[in-house]
Amino acid sequence: MQKKLARFSLFVLIYNIFVILFGAYVRASQSGAGCGAHWPSCQGEIIPINPIVETVIEFTHRITSGLALIFITLLVVFVFRWVKGKSKIKNAAILALVFTVLEALIGAGLVLFELVGDNDSIARAVIIALHLINTFMLLASLILVFEWTRFSEPDKFVFPKGTVFWSILLTVSVFLLAASGAITALGDTLFPSASFLEGMRQDATPGVHFLIQLRVYHPLIAILVGISIFFSLRYLAKITSNPKLYQYSVFLQILFLIQIFLGGLNVLLLAPIWMQIIHLLFADLIWLTYVLVLNQVAAIPGDSFASSPLRKSSNQPDYIRAGQVDSMPNK
Repeated sequence: MQKKLARFSLFVLIYNIFVILFGAYVRASQSGAGCGAHWPSCQGEIIPINPIVETVIEFTHRITSGLALIFITLLVVFVFRWVKGKSKIKNAAILALVFTVLEALIGAGLVLFELVGDNDSIARAVIIALHLINTFMLLASLILVFEWTRFSEPDKFVFPKGTVFWSILLTVSVFLLAASGAITALGDTLFPSASFLEGMRQDATPGVHFLIQLRVYHPLIAILVGISIFFSLRYLAKITSNPKLYQYSVFLQILFLIQIFLGGLNVLLLAPIWMQIIHLLFADLIWLTYVLVLNQVAAIPGDSFASSPLRKSSNQPDYIRAGQVDSMPNK
């Protein structure tokens, strides 16, 4: 059951990344108003009749988002069926469901308050940033369900001395980077440039729209966060000999270097939709890897699945407790 649960949690994680990227396509193609100011109906109908392209895109996104809620609900059901007693895997699964519901509510709010399409208000920028942070929390919950189911869930979390401040500061910085990226993408969508030089002139023009002014800071924040991650990981390498932490750290640095390159390419290409989606994909991968790094830094491991004997019962399903596969005793 452990392998099946791990595979299903991985499927749910990958599917949610797909939904997130599709959501970015909805925003970048300015199809968010495709269903009008109606939710959960689309143009006041359950299934839109004779829809335009934008309506098809937005309606399809709603369907895929609904399926994501169903899949995560099933994940919670399976976890509670197969994981015995108190478990951090259960907690992570429940959080994933909570953040999924919040995703739906934020999406509904964007539509109902008409913070879609050509809306360039401060309110939309703030909600878009919060939307992405909530998305990151959803992904963090799902990756931990997968990681703990695949190996073992920790008995507890204890950050080594000297890493608590680093962890808090760096996590806040990553959130700030993600939020600035979401706002920058919105500015690129609403205020596209005909050329690279025109974009630079827009950025340097006094009194331009705040979305144009803010997009200048995203590359600077990215560089600063990248440097912080690099030196933080070097420090961690000195105080620990955890091989998995080393592997995740190397992978995180590689992803960040690729992301810096993609960010520059995105600017040079004037932020085409396909490039924005790839840029967001790597942002998600960086966040997932960062969460795995934090897990390795602070988690005090329990018993591993690999070292746990699998005891089967003919009448009862297998269960997992603190990273172990077990079975309920026969009555």
